[in-house]
Amino acid sequence: MQWLLLWPLVLGFSFAEDTQVSSDYDDGDSIGGGREGSLGSSVRFNDTKSPVQLHPRSFPGKSCTNNSDTLELPASSQALLLGWASTRFVPVLYGLVVTVGLPANGLALWVLATRVPRLPSTVLLMNLAAADLLLALVLPPRLAYHLRGQRWPFGEAACRVATAALYGHMYGSALLLAAVSLDRYLALVHPLRARTLRGHRLTTGLCATAWLTAAALALPLTLQRQTFRLAGSDRVLCHDVLPLSTQASYWRPAFTCLAILGCFLPLLTMVLCYGATLRALAASGRRYGHALTLTALVLASAVAFFTPSNALLLLHYSNPSPEVWGDLYGVYVPSLALSTLNSCVDPFLYYYASDEFGDKVQAVLCRQPSGSSTSKASGEARSRGTAICSSTLL
Repeated sequence: MQWLLLWPLVLGFSFAEDTQVSSDYDDGDSIGGGREGSLGSSVRFNDTKSPVQLHPRSFPGKSCTNNSDTLELPASSQALLLGWASTRFVPVLYGLVVTVGLPANGLALWVLATRVPRLPSTVLLMNLAAADLLLALVLPPRLAYHLRGQRWPFGEAACRVATAALYGHMYGSALLLAAVSLDRYLALVHPLRARTLRGHRLTTGLCATAWLTAAALALPLTLQRQTFRLAGSDRVLCHDVLPLSTQASYWRPAFTCLAILGCFLPLLTMVLCYGATLRALAASGRRYGHALTLTALVLASAVAFFTPSNALLLLHYSNPSPEVWGDLYGVYVPSLALSTLNSCVDPFLYYYASDEFGDKVQAVLCRQPSGSSTSKASGEARSRGTAICSSTLL
């Protein structure tokens, strides 16, 4: 698992545009009916045991008779799954994360690891950059999947790993953002106490907790089958359509835990910590005006990127009846892709917003040797490096 590669950092070492839309299906309703644009034959969902079908996060599929590898899907859900949002809009978002987030976080991680003093705050930022970098690295298979019109060519094992890696690294990033907010809170609101608390022991504990929690939350995604053939087509879907039999019993608790522990708890931590930080910065007057703006942007970006997709998760499970929320998964897919954009924004808010960090990036790009300066310049660089970690947000 890729998370194992991050222990040195923890320790401080180096949507076919089928736009036909039909009403949501109830028990006994006929869907697909052979109308033009439908991908499958007429499919009828009959379940006399429950008057209301569960409609959780992934599209609920009904297994075909004598074929557990194929799932049937209502025409309305097919239209959403194979429409422009999944096959056009989502690939654009994932492509942006790869093309921007990959180099931005890679360069930031290199500079933090080689040109900045290894302070506790540096280790936190290195872990955050690593999480965002790994998120960009695991997106190409999903990007290819959406560009191919929801056709997964890599097999079951790869689907499980890709799904777990996507969610694991994304929520790991959210947890590390919360850790950084706690560190900044201590540094500004409790500066005297921070002298003893903001050490390598606290930093190591925060980073280890973030990675282990993200791994534990993503682990259930590797334990259940997630590739199924869509009835009436040649498409093999990855995670987008899951059997009704496992939706409520397995995926409902798994994704509820993901949303609460991996998103809303870290966001609550950030709101509390950055709220107190903003209050302290505002009380200091104009001296910290730039830091005040950056801190507000950091908090606003995290809330804007992570809240929509996770709110949709909880909406599905608060009342999973289709009559209440409809095909929310068709909205969830692009909102999930939107959440990954946070990894592109992080480096520009946490690293490149600092003039000192920009100078060090320029030195790396210009290949200036770190040992060619005089001792005075070296001392200034070290002092400025310390300022990067302490003043990026403050």
